[in-house]
Amino acid sequence: MTGSNPHPVDDAARGVELPAADAPHGSRSAAMMPPSPPVRMTLADLDEVAAIELEAYPFPWTRVNFVDSLDSGYTGLCLRDTQGCLLAYSMLMPVIDEVHLLNLCVAPAKQRQGLGTAMLTASICAARVSGFASMLLEVRPSNLPAIGLYERFGFSVIGRRKNYYPAPGGSREEALVMRLEDLTGINPEILHVMA
Repeated sequence: MTGSNPHPVDDAARGVELPAADAPHGSRSAAMMPPSPPVRMTLADLDEVAAIELEAYPFPWTRVNFVDSLDSGYTGLCLRDTQGCLLAYSMLMPVIDEVHLLNLCVAPAKQRQGLGTAMLTASICAARVSGFASMLLEVRPSNLPAIGLYERFGFSVIGRRKNYYPAPGGSREEALVMRLEDLTGINPEILHVMA
């Protein structure tokens, strides 16, 4: 898909309040809250994004993949701490009335602190504010933490894509295709997910 995004993220999405970290029994800890709201990804973010991507995945996106996505009008979101350090990011591609979550990543050193929940919440809110009705994504069946996160948000498996992901030894791994059917029915105030 090329050209500009017909559904740019509204400025209201930047002010979305992020959820508390995944803490036992839903308890909130101010120390674990992401201190800054998500902002639109720009080309200036891509050195940090590519470095985290390389560290996080055995088969990462390249910097060029991110450049191409931004040039095509896709929406990238970045979550930073108060010192400006990149914690997490996502990439969203508009497809008619649905948004496709292409990439969601948390810096490996910052995982298991609720930032995946925060980034998914921000992505859903950005898509909702932009008028999208549903969200689609692919995930490796071996990525059980991500599948669990998506299921807690209401995503369900709607299919499989055979030989979708590269895997060690030159083999391929299938993808689970998951969808969240109705973004408009989600109240942003209750998007936080309890562990």
